[in-house]
Amino acid sequence: MSDPSTELRTPLHALHLELGARMVAFAGYSLPVSYTAGIVQEHNHTRERASLFDVSHMGQILVTGPDAAAALEALMPADLVDLPPGRQRYAMLTNDAGGVLDDLMAARLDDGFLLVVNAARKAGDLAHIESRLPAGCSARMLTERALLALQGPKAADVLAALAPDAAALEFMGVRRVEVAGVDCVVSRSGYTGEDGFEIAAPASDAEAIARRLLAHPEAAPAGLGARDTLRLEAGYCLYGNELDEATTPVEADLAWTIARVRRPGGRRAGGYPGAETIERQLRDGPPRRRVGLSPESRVPVRAGAELTDADGRPVGRVTSGGFAPTLKRPVAMGYVDPDHAAPGAVLAATVRGQRIAMRVTPLPFVPHRNRV
Repeated sequence: MSDPSTELRTPLHALHLELGARMVAFAGYSLPVSYTAGIVQEHNHTRERASLFDVSHMGQILVTGPDAAAALEALMPADLVDLPPGRQRYAMLTNDAGGVLDDLMAARLDDGFLLVVNAARKAGDLAHIESRLPAGCSARMLTERALLALQGPKAADVLAALAPDAAALEFMGVRRVEVAGVDCVVSRSGYTGEDGFEIAAPASDAEAIARRLLAHPEAAPAGLGARDTLRLEAGYCLYGNELDEATTPVEADLAWTIARVRRPGGRRAGGYPGAETIERQLRDGPPRRRVGLSPESRVPVRAGAELTDADGRPVGRVTSGGFAPTLKRPVAMGYVDPDHAAPGAVLAATVRGQRIAMRVTPLPFVPHRNRV
């Protein structure tokens, strides 16, 4: 059990309580898991209209210097040198074994790169980056910042009322823009599979911005519970579940994040931690693969459940699982050996003594509706 007196609070903590949030401990923070509407209604509202999530627990790291792009490419297999200002990429920090230290968003601004990293990893990420930056480059955590995620098909309408320029962004675009008169960094991205925006704002102004956004008739607050069901339906990885230091991007079905220019034969091939292992897996295939799983039962299969083949032999493990409100049935993700990773393969998991058939299913479970 965590000690509530030691939990960190985001700049929206008082607003969460005012809105009737049920607070839980997550990554050292006190955060809303849901509000009075409940997880399923918040999930559905995000699919149909627009929801505001407080993700201020995430880390925001600014990396600056004339060689910042090349320096960051030495830490991850992404194409950042060719990334123009005003764009961002999903990328992985890798370790010397090819495992994922963290997954992150890397945005190129006029004055450097803004990295949005996972809350539980942010201190380690900063230390890792700082220790490997060349002279002339620096990294610092932007501690006086909040991060709001406005997600859903009506998100652009909600944001346009306060920041018309931001609402015109293309998917994965990012720019400095005023939101309700406050200087912010806004990107068109998110973690739900829906259209949406992430708004990095000064902590002192975050509550006022949130109140203005929530005053729109299409907007409502949503918590961690809906965020997790939405990302599961979208087939997105969660660090600590699908990603960790022993899992490579290739195993995680994230080889698409490894830029062509960084692959063997590319102009800037390799040069990042774990490149030898990752390049071998790109060539020969990984020892296991992340897959979608559809339980052929109404019983959800949760993380940690062992997966077996028709003969009862272990072939993998579930990493995330739960009820998908959009589909009105359980779904899951996990890792299986390559011989059992083809769509349609039937495996099994045991839940409370009941053997449940699990069919390998293509991801995502619900098609993405990001603006393109």
